[in-house]
Amino acid sequence: MDHDEALEKVKESILRVVPDADFTRLSPDEPLRETLDIDSMDFLGIVEVLIERTGLRIDEDDYPHLATLSSSADFLVTHGA
Repeated sequence: MDHDEALEKVKESILRVVPDADFTRLSPDEPLRETLDIDSMDFLGIVEVLIERTGLRIDEDDYPHLATLSSSADFLVTHGA
């Protein structure tokens, strides 16, 4: 999977949990949670969807790697999603 494919998986996963997420106001390096007003329960839901969609193991220690669209996509690519 390349970075663009991983980015699409991240966006699709976010939209499954936060259907009204507006990516037009979010640059790739802006913090997801603050910019999209994602609370901790929604964030955990997004992580669960990413696990389901990619088959990756994502531990709590990995959460900082999921802070932005870009870093989330990088994480998926690096970990072989």
